[in-house]
Amino acid sequence: MTTAVTGVATAVPKRRIWGWISFDWASQPYYTLGLTFIFGPYFAVVATDYYTSIGAEDAKANAQSIWSFAQGCAGIIIALTAPFLGAFADNTGRKRPWIALFSALYVIGAASLWFLTPDSSALTLFLILFYVGFIAAESALNFVNAYLPSLGTEKQVGRISGLGASIGYWGGLVALIIMLVFFAESGDTGKTIVGFIPALGLDAAVKEGTRFVGPFMAVWYALFILPFFLFVKDDPSISRPIPKMSQVWAELVATVKSVWKRKSAANFLIGSMFYRDALNALYAFGGVYATLVLDWTVLQLGPFGIISVITAAVFTYVGGVCDGKFGPKPVIIFCILSLMLVSATIIGMSREYLFGVPLPEGSRIPDAVLFICGSIIGGAGGALYAASRSMMVRHTDPERPTEAFGLFALSGKATAFLAPMLISLFALLTGSVQLSFLPVIFLFLIGLYLLKWVNPEGDRGL
Repeated sequence: MTTAVTGVATAVPKRRIWGWISFDWASQPYYTLGLTFIFGPYFAVVATDYYTSIGAEDAKANAQSIWSFAQGCAGIIIALTAPFLGAFADNTGRKRPWIALFSALYVIGAASLWFLTPDSSALTLFLILFYVGFIAAESALNFVNAYLPSLGTEKQVGRISGLGASIGYWGGLVALIIMLVFFAESGDTGKTIVGFIPALGLDAAVKEGTRFVGPFMAVWYALFILPFFLFVKDDPSISRPIPKMSQVWAELVATVKSVWKRKSAANFLIGSMFYRDALNALYAFGGVYATLVLDWTVLQLGPFGIISVITAAVFTYVGGVCDGKFGPKPVIIFCILSLMLVSATIIGMSREYLFGVPLPEGSRIPDAVLFICGSIIGGAGGALYAASRSMMVRHTDPERPTEAFGLFALSGKATAFLAPMLISLFALLTGSVQLSFLPVIFLFLIGLYLLKWVNPEGDRGL
């Protein structure tokens, strides 16, 4: 593998590429287990029980609302800090210390989830703790992404990005299977999905098997992040003294002004701001939707998660291959259209009907449809993320990659509060979990429209 970032082709050691990829493997369980399939649904149940116990109307909608509100707040924090941290890192030439800091916060946030008991009323505390880990994962990812331009040519980084994201999904799948087989209780049986008593002597009566997801994610990350720190190093030749905050701010403002004048880059960043916000909403609320609308337990969520992650891993890799051949823009457009179809299906479905057509009592059609939707969300969502990361490389100044990916994070999080807040608002106004997904379709449409002015090859003029 070679890279031409500096204008001279130089060999990139394979261990550096695989070390970079190891971050995806290490961090993915926070999304797969924490956000979507284990902790998210568990939190929804705990919150619903709490609101029911205090006599709140529409307890399920309230549970949906508090979860989405917290995700929105986390998105605002990430959006406000990412560009500044990126500019600071580029000025010092050091990214690894920041990744180490956020890794520590990731582990702390994940491990603390163990203490959310089924009868807990401290919902706000555990939302804060969960999203401390989530913010840390997203912030570390921004710095890790900044290494991507140095791993190969623009054609090569599309495949590398797809491969990394695919490997990450496989890591999430392995972690999910371990949790489902050995730890997470299935419904009220007190046993796992395959009939095992939760391992390590965990007490199923107080959901210790499910709560173990927190320590499990923490240990997983601490173990598998080691190859990254062993093989991915900062370039010592560009190490600089810590700059003044005023200098960092001035350069960041200059960069933002420059990007705003570049038609392709500006439209890509703004467009991706909307479609990635919509995608994150689907990720965050997929498991919650299944729990609140279709009354799924771990027995259904487990296979749903496994199938979704497998399709994500496979199609993300395929998307990377297509990115290498045709560029990232066609991949992005195809994925957005697929996810819009899924969003419409989610809105039009419940246990009683499908697009207005009544279903027989006990029909399993909604379950089958949601399995298909989960597969599409996993596959199209993974490919969309990898292709967007590849497209950002085409709009990145090689001398300031961390700042560029900080802006990329800003575009992904600047309106990250929008989808969760709109979902929260629609849930409260309509009292319907399904109708709360209407804003997601509109966000996808805006992102798709803005891609019209994005140059497939970027606009850096290099």
